[in-house]
Amino acid sequence: MFENEFTWGKAVAENTQDDFHEKYEKALEDVKNDLNKEYPIIINGKELFLEKKFEVKSPSDTRIIVAKFPLASKEETINAIKSAKEAFHEWSNTPYQTRAKIFQECADYFSKRKFYLCALMSFENGKNRIEAMGDVDEAIDFMRFYAYQLETNKGFSKETFHPNPKEKTRTILKPYGVWGIIAPFNFPSAIAIGMTTAALITGNTAVLKPASDTPLSSFEFAKTIYKKLPPGGINFVTGSGSVVGQTIIQSLEVDGIAFTGSREVGLSGFKKFTETETKPFISEMGGKNPVIVTKSADIENATEGVMRASFGYGGQKCSACSRVYVQNEIADKFIEKLVEKTKSLKIGLPWQKDVFLGPVINKAALKKFEEASELVKKDGQILTGGTVLKDQEHENGYYVQPTIVTKLSPDHKLTKEELFLPFLCIYKYEDFDDAIKLANETEYGLTAGIFSKDPNQLEKFFYEIQAGTVYANRTSSATTAALVQSQPFVGWKHSGSTGKGAGGENYLQQFMRGQTQTRCD
Repeated sequence: MFENEFTWGKAVAENTQDDFHEKYEKALEDVKNDLNKEYPIIINGKELFLEKKFEVKSPSDTRIIVAKFPLASKEETINAIKSAKEAFHEWSNTPYQTRAKIFQECADYFSKRKFYLCALMSFENGKNRIEAMGDVDEAIDFMRFYAYQLETNKGFSKETFHPNPKEKTRTILKPYGVWGIIAPFNFPSAIAIGMTTAALITGNTAVLKPASDTPLSSFEFAKTIYKKLPPGGINFVTGSGSVVGQTIIQSLEVDGIAFTGSREVGLSGFKKFTETETKPFISEMGGKNPVIVTKSADIENATEGVMRASFGYGGQKCSACSRVYVQNEIADKFIEKLVEKTKSLKIGLPWQKDVFLGPVINKAALKKFEEASELVKKDGQILTGGTVLKDQEHENGYYVQPTIVTKLSPDHKLTKEELFLPFLCIYKYEDFDDAIKLANETEYGLTAGIFSKDPNQLEKFFYEIQAGTVYANRTSSATTAALVQSQPFVGWKHSGSTGKGAGGENYLQQFMRGQTQTRCD
């Protein structure tokens, strides 16, 4: 059976939060002793240290060098792809039970080290301890759930019925070959490991390229798993997207791509990868996620759910809430309460216990925030936030205020474009049907939420909303924090390319292709 790791949730349920914090603080000291180390890439089962390298600096305090990684070239990336291709035959012929066991063991190892990995992530990408633990937990869940799925479906091989008893028929799903895995910075453990596990556990080999802002979390996975596979089964290559990423996407030797990132990069990658061949390109490409708040909503719960969905990890989640539509009758009370809660959020070093919001990821994100804030001053109104924090406490990191804005036109670029920032646009509405229409007026369709006590409105919302992962009256977060198995994470429209959600029972099948086998007596 599969069971979610759910570390913080269990701590709350069992009233052991103090124990959680104690373990995190201890792990934090261990991580501090491991900062500023040099790490290799992994190709063909060998760890390679290169002369050219780059520094991974903490966005919380750029004076802290988290790690140093090789700046791989096109040649090294090609060697990684070649190694993966050569390893495919042996790995794909490894019994599915063996493959499942390897990832179960890796998940168990991660579970034992989860507080260290969690503290490491706080330095690497600026998540507070609870957000970081959720990320590590999700990586563990992906490994265990996909192993569970593989075993439950007996390697995705089964007999089929044929009316002629002399014909014995069977269907089987088989791996494609080499998969390129291109991962984002915001979930450097969960998304990178989840996509790579799905490719590997189904018998493919992989070349993993992590985001250059956050390579260390997924390196922890690669170094744990690579010795358990044939040499070249997994290759870990760091470097720029314009070199490593493009080489993977342009290679005729790569049989599939799993990508999470922006719509712009995802669509251009898809076009290039399938330019001359039809090959699978599994992508999740962001969102512009709405929440509808009706006059029957519990305002306390609605503001809490929206605040957490909008500003958890600084809005740097594909699932973050960035648009809210509030019915006129309660709009002023809702806005007043939401602004009050937002102003009370503690912003600072994410490894400190009382901090809710750490930094945005890098200088480019900081600049994008400044540009958006200036645009609102011209075209709308800032209710709270809109400022880059440059005081003594925040001067060495990329800190911004969580921002709530209003009075923008419904078709304004800030309402349409994904910002990946702690930036929330609020609109008022009169009629519920209009709210659903406005919520659906986006090229994205990842997540959406509603707060209402009217069962008819809830049913209408679930029936008409154009998004793949939707929630009603969810105080813990109106649009984020999907749980593996329970809430497969799937995007519609430009938010995803396949309509099959990560962490769901249909996800693994995308990494394989079907074969029908017939034996005649």
